[in-house]
Amino acid sequence: MKRRIPLRKRLLVRLLITSALIAVCSVAATTWLAVEITTRALREEQGQDLADDMKILAELSGYAATHPQWKGVQSVVSDLAERTGRRIALTTTDRTLIADSAAKGTSLPLGAAATVDPLRTDTYTQPGAQLTGVDPRAVGPYRLTAGERGELDAYGKNMRNCYAQHGIDTKIEHSPSGRPLLLDSDGSDASTLLTEECGYGFSKPVPTEQKALSALTVIARACLGKDSSGREIPLYLYLNPTNKNPLNRYVIAKYDSARDTPSLKTVQNCTEQALRTQLAPYVAPAADLYLGGGDTTPPRFDMSPANKAKIVGVVGLVLAVTVAVTAVVATRLVRPLRALTAAAQQPPELHVRVPVTTRDETGILAEAFNDLTERRERLEEQRKAMVSDIAHELRSPLTNIRGWLEVTRDGVVDPDPALLGSLHEEALVLQRIIDDLQDLAAADAGTLRVHREPVRADELLAQVAAAHRVAAAAAGVDVRTETDEECWLDADPVRMRQALGNLVSNALRHTPPDGTVTLAARRDGEEIVFTVADTGGGIAAEDLPHVFDRFWRAEKSRSRRTGGSGLGLPIVRHLVAAHGGTVTAASEPGAGAVFTLRLPGAPLPEG
Repeated sequence: MKRRIPLRKRLLVRLLITSALIAVCSVAATTWLAVEITTRALREEQGQDLADDMKILAELSGYAATHPQWKGVQSVVSDLAERTGRRIALTTTDRTLIADSAAKGTSLPLGAAATVDPLRTDTYTQPGAQLTGVDPRAVGPYRLTAGERGELDAYGKNMRNCYAQHGIDTKIEHSPSGRPLLLDSDGSDASTLLTEECGYGFSKPVPTEQKALSALTVIARACLGKDSSGREIPLYLYLNPTNKNPLNRYVIAKYDSARDTPSLKTVQNCTEQALRTQLAPYVAPAADLYLGGGDTTPPRFDMSPANKAKIVGVVGLVLAVTVAVTAVVATRLVRPLRALTAAAQQPPELHVRVPVTTRDETGILAEAFNDLTERRERLEEQRKAMVSDIAHELRSPLTNIRGWLEVTRDGVVDPDPALLGSLHEEALVLQRIIDDLQDLAAADAGTLRVHREPVRADELLAQVAAAHRVAAAAAGVDVRTETDEECWLDADPVRMRQALGNLVSNALRHTPPDGTVTLAARRDGEEIVFTVADTGGGIAAEDLPHVFDRFWRAEKSRSRRTGGSGLGLPIVRHLVAAHGGTVTAASEPGAGAVFTLRLPGAPLPEG
């Protein structure tokens, strides 16, 4: 009965729905991505503007720190405006114009972007940031003379060579005052690392610095005033020239000699104020900086009705194309699947095949289905043939046993020893067939057990040959054994005797009188190779591929009593496979047959 599939569960419908959802999600994601990228680009552009603003402020602060007046700054402003594309204007604190990159008469922006004051804002120590403090480029009276710079440069070169001899890598940089600084790989002061080995005079103030420091001390003392007893508050400042921050260059060594002296914070404030007073004549006065286009509000993306209509139209078009393409592809996919379903629902005895119309996954599936059908058909034929062979093999001895028992019961013959021997022989044939079938069933079910132990190949061959001496003598065939060296294998001796015994029995049946059956063993690398060769009539080339098939015989006329059960060679194949080995057959008509077993070897036992 054909089962009806609900519409919502059909593959075609699910493919269409899935493709539609994918199309909608992809278009929505693309739209969102475009909006996000556009917004991000605008923000990055604004960030670049902010970075340009900081560069403008830093460069103008550097100009103010190194010039006592703003005279000549117009060329700097014009150059900055050309490089950054911004409108730049400088005014005094009372909005008197100092310099402007715009045309004369252009009104200023509504508010100042920043104040340029190197005595209160540091834009040099940390690029891109405004720190509170004195700009290090404002050096004023602390600027070294040419002679002092040359002397310190020579001293710094000697210290660097000394540090290099001790395995320390350093570099020389110059501060705005012209003093060389000895820095390590992290940019920290390295002048005090090896004072005993390389000296410590590099950080000693030069006369110019000492003179400026004395003047600074006088100004700071005036700021502190006197204590309650009318005495001047003592203050001693020591110079630390290697510190990059101007406010940290001066170490307050002593200032407290009375109980009512000011606090450390007051002393530090007076020292800072004294430094600004000292540097004021050397720097330009504070000025307001105006920048055009100073609006830094992040943009808000808003689509116009026309853009919305375009997006909706594109979404609809993409959705329609996706659905159409998916419908075509899904139909091509579903057609062979329906053919496979219809073939699978047919009765198994018909062995229906499906046409292979494509070379994609469905085509491969159709080929696999056809291969499965062919294997099932072959297995079914083999099963029928095997049942027929088993019935035939069991019928012959059972018929003989039944016939002799009936004539004996009817008194036609007497149950003499010869009759009983014949019945016993027929029972043995039945027992052999049943044992062989049981072994094959265990091999097919994967329950064929082997009990491994170290086995000597020469002893194994000797046992097999001894077991078949009587049968060989009765047939007039000579059984020989050959071993190249002492070979050991890890195997079940009982099963291996069974496998080799089956091969020897088969060889004896096909070897004429005065013939020879040879059992040999040799080592080939990590494997032990057994061969069973006879001098019989051999096996035809067209029959070799079938020698390990169940109930197969090259001579169809031979009976099971003389030709065996037809299960010996299949059992050999399964026994060898259970040991992890292989078995092959080779023969030429008239030259005998050779069966070769390859099994994993075992190391020689110790002792």
